[in-house]
Amino acid sequence: MNEVVETLRKIEQNYKLFQQQQFSFIRALEHTREEAHDLIRPVSSIVQVQCYKDHHCYNSTDRRILNMFISICNDLRNLCQKLETVHPGDSVTKGLLEKCKVLLNDSNDLTDIRATYPHGVVNYLSLDEARNRYGGVVSVIPIVIDSMREWITYTKRHLLYTVSRGHAMSKKETPISQTPSAVHLAAQTSIGNKHTVQLQEKDFQKYLAENQRPQQKAPWRPPGKH
Repeated sequence: MNEVVETLRKIEQNYKLFQQQQFSFIRALEHTREEAHDLIRPVSSIVQVQCYKDHHCYNSTDRRILNMFISICNDLRNLCQKLETVHPGDSVTKGLLEKCKVLLNDSNDLTDIRATYPHGVVNYLSLDEARNRYGGVVSVIPIVIDSMREWITYTKRHLLYTVSRGHAMSKKETPISQTPSAVHLAAQTSIGNKHTVQLQEKDFQKYLAENQRPQQKAPWRPPGKH
């Protein structure tokens, strides 16, 4: 879990640097869309950004910022795989993880997603850019990061509750488990002692019966003075 938290922290740091250069990202998309003669449709998937970079990017500055976006998406995708191995989770964590995996799918349509408060990425765009071109692509990373934070917070609480509950149950059950044993042992000891006393008394009576000498009768004498 600590490794997951640290990995997400590093991704967040990289995303902060990327977010500070959002204007450069939008300009890079504008330039590559012009080169691709693809100015009508919105930028609606990660693979579309990859395609612009690989086939229509001729500016090192544009290539660097597009690479940064794709790299962060790849890091988040790899983190999704780690989350699956760290803790299988319940329906809540599985739902959050599935949401991240769908959003990070290369061909997933991002057209209709929008990051809301406290994220201001959409607010930095013009109305036309936000509505018709780039609203989805600038929203995918912050939405995924928020979902992963929620996954980690929920999982930590769940694990802490499980551990604390298990510890409390253990402490509560210990004296209960000992008490019957002690009572049982005492009962066995009492029965054993009683049985031993009975055997001793029986043996003593037998000993008396076997070793007691018969009383000798006095010889008969006629009545009268002796």
